[in-house]
Amino acid sequence: MSVAEMINVRELLLDSSSFGSAEVEQLEAAISNGQAAEVRQFLGELRDTVESGNSSDRNLAALGIGLFLMAEHAHAEHVLSQISGQGLADFYRARALIALDRFDEAAEIFDQAAKNGYDPIVCKLAIAGAVRLNGDIDGAEQILHENSREGATRADYSYQMGCILADRGDTFGAIEYFERAVDMDPHHSEALFRLAGQNNLMGNDGDAIKLYERSLSKPPLYLGALINLGLLYEDNEQYSAAAFCFRRVLDVNPNHKRAELYLKDIEASSDMYYDEEAVRRNREIEQVLKIPITDFELSARSRNCLERAEIATLGDLTRKTEQELLAGKNFGDTSLREIREILAARGLRIGQYANQEPMAAPVIDREDLSPQERALLDSPVTDLDLSVRARKCLARLGITMIGELVSKSADDLLSVRNFGVTSLNEIRNKLTDANLSLRNE
Repeated sequence: MSVAEMINVRELLLDSSSFGSAEVEQLEAAISNGQAAEVRQFLGELRDTVESGNSSDRNLAALGIGLFLMAEHAHAEHVLSQISGQGLADFYRARALIALDRFDEAAEIFDQAAKNGYDPIVCKLAIAGAVRLNGDIDGAEQILHENSREGATRADYSYQMGCILADRGDTFGAIEYFERAVDMDPHHSEALFRLAGQNNLMGNDGDAIKLYERSLSKPPLYLGALINLGLLYEDNEQYSAAAFCFRRVLDVNPNHKRAELYLKDIEASSDMYYDEEAVRRNREIEQVLKIPITDFELSARSRNCLERAEIATLGDLTRKTEQELLAGKNFGDTSLREIREILAARGLRIGQYANQEPMAAPVIDREDLSPQERALLDSPVTDLDLSVRARKCLARLGITMIGELVSKSADDLLSVRNFGVTSLNEIRNKLTDANLSLRNE
């Protein structure tokens, strides 16, 4: 925005004689175009004015709506609740109540906003959203149908229909309605946010990032969008951009625990070296080490010697020295050469891992488990309802089943790129809920 286009935020918040819909649009434009710091500064001055006794409806409306646009929902609701008979203030107070999960109250205040002069169709569509968020999907759909004649031309109508379909599990139907909402209003933050989330779930990270960025291009400031965008930036190794998102959340809410933990993860992991090729090679070696000895054509003498030594896999051979093998009864140079050739063909040698501690056995002995418990271990990790970030980290490890997850230690998980303490604790909590734990815990 050029100097000539800069909005006079002081005049807008402190000096103008009124504060209505036109002023709200100007305030949104100022926040969108890089003047958020000014808005925060003059909201502070306006707050001082109100607290000093000049609590006119005009000042309360400017302060309350400004606080809502800056995501200070609890304070915004408190300020706007002091105004009576003004539809605009009622509407933004109801939106703050939605953000605070007080859905019943929000529905009542949206209805009050319509009675006090705010657009009745917008209010009806918002009431449908509050009813849906309160768990009554059928009731929300009924409200939309009752107002479909006038509401269907509004972006909010398509957005609310998309939310209903999403809640019912119709993902593609929901996406169609969200896209319709964005076609009607390219800056519809809520629809953009939901579309970004769907693309994120489907692994379309590039599209998800663009949609989250668009959802943040216009106030109100959605902290959830900032968190999700930060996680996507981090997954794509854009660490500075990710840290910026988390810091912006903390600017608004210094006590936001998730943003604080994610920022610590960024700071801790930004200096970590991650050799993806080395990790891939290690996984391939792990698979080779699991190959059973019975897969190879060995002489009867060699096979019997290995059985007596309780050697069952190639990995077992790499943890034995040649002296240990030769000490076995009837195990001679001929058997030793035979074993050497088998291992050499796979890039291994006898005694290669002789000085390494063997991998600890899984905590859970499947033989002692009930059919239900075995079924749990054979269930996909998606059943744990993990965050997108944690799921992506497990995917990098090739972990798809819960049984595979509990065979891993905390150190195994933390070795993965972008896998921090936050994700580790999330997985620990989910496993604890299922009476399971990571290896060695």
